[in-house]
Amino acid sequence: MSVNGRSVSGDVEPRTLLVHFIRENLGLTGTHIGCETGYCGACTVHVNGVSTKSCSMLAVQADGTEIKTIEGMADGDELHPVQEGFWERHGLQCGYCTPGMIMQASYLLEQNNAMSEDEIRHGLEGNLCRCTGYHNIVKAIEFAGARMRGEEPAPAEWETSE
Repeated sequence: MSVNGRSVSGDVEPRTLLVHFIRENLGLTGTHIGCETGYCGACTVHVNGVSTKSCSMLAVQADGTEIKTIEGMADGDELHPVQEGFWERHGLQCGYCTPGMIMQASYLLEQNNAMSEDEIRHGLEGNLCRCTGYHNIVKAIEFAGARMRGEEPAPAEWETSE
């Protein structure tokens, strides 16, 4: 398989989950293990361009695929617009869900970078955050969508309050 543009391979037990292969065999620990049932979304990666919960896929099923993890999002020192949005709009607290949220958000924005707040919230339904009320996560994704459209993001609420 290819992971973040690099060809990788390994021998694994047939029952090895993709998330464990990514973390343990490849040492890419940005993909987090949350529930191991596909419920929380902390392990979200892109498999052949599709948002996928890597705890619900066996590593052997990923044979021949292209995988992108959170470590593959930035372009050198330049953050992906979603990463920039999470930074600029304070879209995280403890950070545990953040890699999965960023991966899901970037997938959503690749489909439609002009989503409404309701569309963003619906698109994140499979990714749980136990720290926030999702408000700043949504604002971070709106920020990223504007950047991806080539627009200047709206000022943050704290920048416009009187």
